Amino acid sequence: MQFECKVNMASQNKHSDVLNNNKPALREEQAVQLIESLYGLKVSNIKALPSYDDQNFYIKSCCKDPSGCCEYVMKITNSEDSRYGELLEAQTCVMVFLCNNGVPAQKPVCTINGQNLSLETIDYGSTIEEQAVRLLTYLPGTPLAKIVATPEMLFDVGKMAANIDKMLAENFQHPNKTCFERGQFIWNLSNTPLLQKYVHAVKEEELQNIIEGVITQYETFVLPNLSCFRKCINHGDLNDHNILVEKTSSPGSIQEQYKVSGILDFSDMSYGYYIFELAITIMYMMIESNDPLHAGGYVLAGFESVIPLTAEEKDALFFLVNCRFSQSLVMARYSVLLCPENEEYLMITAKTGWKHLKTLHNMGKEAVEKIWFETADSYVANH
Repeated sequence: MQFECKVNMASQNKHSDVLNNNKPALREEQAVQLIESLYGLKVSNIKALPSYDDQNFYIKSCCKDPSGCCEYVMKITNSEDSRYGELLEAQTCVMVFLCNNGVPAQKPVCTINGQNLSLETIDYGSTIEEQAVRLLTYLPGTPLAKIVATPEMLFDVGKMAANIDKMLAENFQHPNKTCFERGQFIWNLSNTPLLQKYVHAVKEEELQNIIEGVITQYETFVLPNLSCFRKCINHGDLNDHNILVEKTSSPGSIQEQYKVSGILDFSDMSYGYYIFELAITIMYMMIESNDPLHAGGYVLAGFESVIPLTAEEKDALFFLVNCRFSQSLVMARYSVLLCPENEEYLMITAKTGWKHLKTLHNMGKEAVEKIWFETADSYVANH
């Protein structure tokens, strides 16, 4: 993963919430050797990129045109997830499918043997690991986290989230599509009750009580209605570091305008529901916003411009946004217990996440929904 605002625990088994710590740790010279042997490319520059459970490198290579260069991201998948080659292949094919349908996603570069990925035996000295290696095209752009997102930008993010899910639900075909049924994958919102295993990592009684309340609300108000929701494949991680933007306004403009120029990181994809994607996206857009509650309304407006919500889906939205906050915050605390040296990286969401979750808890469903839906209606009426 190039970078995640969502706090990622260590890698999860495809069908469970078990944690592991098999993060790749290639030295730069090992990475260069792999690139040159697998892809036949001459590396002119290499740089490590932030990641948690996988390992990524920025790669610059000489092109056939001697005056130019080509840029890539090399992704080495952790040992646990590398066991599920069919899932990795399906994720990679989703990227190709979306690219072919106008979504700015990374494309895989084939090895000299014509493969999208290669399972490599890597010697780390103390251990030998089998890890999947992929080379993806590099997408230029600025992470959404680096700019002040305008209502127009948030609308576009919501619209993009809906378009991705709609395309995948209606047109994506792949023999390993069932791999996205990921069972107890901890980041799927349907697995919110699994947080009970980890809530002990939250030491403050007030925060524990809020989390336990969120779990109860999910079991009481959402779980009985899952069959009413429309099913789809979710990207599952549209946070503001996985969305790239580029400036569209001309120099000297009073207000800078941007458009979405890249969608990153498809490793959390799983079968879910349209309403899950919307809740996840609203949660992440709230994190860094100066006006978090209204930000949710702008995302909602964009999403509903493509996929209008049913009454049952609307009724679940507040609970599901709370669920995503709870997943990120609880698993951040738990992961710090496992990897205290990564505390700064792991606690990215937590800087403001607890404050937002407490605000939602204190305001309550009716008041928050009123802001979201009135903001959405107002935006649509004025644009």
